[in-house]
Amino acid sequence: MNIAVVGGGVRCRELIEIIKTYTFKEISPQIIGVADINKNASGYVLARENGLFTTSDYNDFFKQDNIDVIIELTGNMDIYNDILKKKDRNVRAIASKTAKLFWEISRIADMQKQTTEELLETKKLYKVAVNELIQEDVLVISSDYRVVDANDTLLKRLGLSRDEVIGSLCYVITHHEDQPCSGENHPCPLFKTINNKAPFQTTHVHLDKNGNEIYYSISTYPLVDNDTVTGAIEISRDITTDINLQKTMMQQEKLASGGRLSAGVAQEINNPLTTILTTAMLIQEDLSPNDPIYQELSTVTAETLRCRKIVTSLLNFARQSTPTKEENSINAIVAETVLLTKKQAAFKDVAIETCYSERIPPISVDKGQIQQALINLIINSIEATESGGKVSLTTHFSPLDCMVEVIVTDNGKGMTQDIIDKIFDPFFTDKKSGNGLGLAITHGIIDRHDGAITVKSTPHDGSTFIIRLPVTKGDVHAAEPPHPNHR
Repeated sequence: MNIAVVGGGVRCRELIEIIKTYTFKEISPQIIGVADINKNASGYVLARENGLFTTSDYNDFFKQDNIDVIIELTGNMDIYNDILKKKDRNVRAIASKTAKLFWEISRIADMQKQTTEELLETKKLYKVAVNELIQEDVLVISSDYRVVDANDTLLKRLGLSRDEVIGSLCYVITHHEDQPCSGENHPCPLFKTINNKAPFQTTHVHLDKNGNEIYYSISTYPLVDNDTVTGAIEISRDITTDINLQKTMMQQEKLASGGRLSAGVAQEINNPLTTILTTAMLIQEDLSPNDPIYQELSTVTAETLRCRKIVTSLLNFARQSTPTKEENSINAIVAETVLLTKKQAAFKDVAIETCYSERIPPISVDKGQIQQALINLIINSIEATESGGKVSLTTHFSPLDCMVEVIVTDNGKGMTQDIIDKIFDPFFTDKKSGNGLGLAITHGIIDRHDGAITVKSTPHDGSTFIIRLPVTKGDVHAAEPPHPNHR
């Protein structure tokens, strides 16, 4: 196994010395290159003295085709994430803390025939490495999916004792499932490692107790006894924050690109539309309403007005302005917005229900923009709901994170996950009519208020949109009484 090391400091030197000192029967590792911007780093100097490839730029490793593993020893997660993005899919990447654990475990396996005293001392080092140095979830799993050991980080996250975990099925403990993970999008790392007798890396998506998505980067390393894989060490890292940041950046770029496109299209189309509309109306003035041409011109006029409405939506999307924030009552904003949408709800025979939480502190927002966002959500829910259905609006204050929530729920047709993933994209719509800008505008408004909007939906079982807006900490205690229309 050919190893490239990023970071030529003390830990790199120790790793070179470990590989030179110990014999690893199963993997036969050898370091073939070291990268560090500091050419005087102790590990870098030792590598150069041993005739190994050295460089100041770890990107040079991506040009080589004889590397099996890249070990990042700088402790810089930005560098580790950059390696993950750029490496070949067949090349494994190991973070600094994980690497330390891996080598400690390898040492344990190689020293099994030493004296009992030495073995016990090594196990102590293993426990220190696993429980104190590693902040990632670590499991030792047998080939029958039973948990052999777990580190304190995992036990703390699960809220379970070691006795409750040891001997339990791994997928029951960690994923709350009744069978092992499966499928191309959710492969079982233990099965892959046992079947291939090699390390395996994947990303899993799970739901927390509140139904929120949690992303884990999972790596498994085989445990071998007499050429038989008896289990694996599984190391999991929560990458939810990184994934959500990437999604936010992508969404912001989509909105920005869509805004630029919308502004250009609207400006180019608006003037010709005005000319068409004016010309059609002038010709109509000289014709009888019974004239067939008059009727055709009426169609032209109606369709032109519809186009102008679309152009207006494009301009509104492109001109999303910086909010002018003032202190407002969220209950009052919701109540006013409901009044503005009740006629449209009544036309479709959809009931609108409200539930206002008591003592919600005021929030600093642009009232007009927040109303626009809520109108878009309410109308979207009304259109998705059959006659006789209902749309509910609920307000809530979370004192732990100082956030005010507005929850819009309907019992309409719901959405598949594919639609949910695109729902806030500009120009995306699953409706027969509409331009796909309403929810994109809503997302932009909430984002400019430093808030967040999420959606939960199940086909044929309705949808729930959750808006979360920050409360100024100084206003937390200035909570408002319940809204007079509370019910």
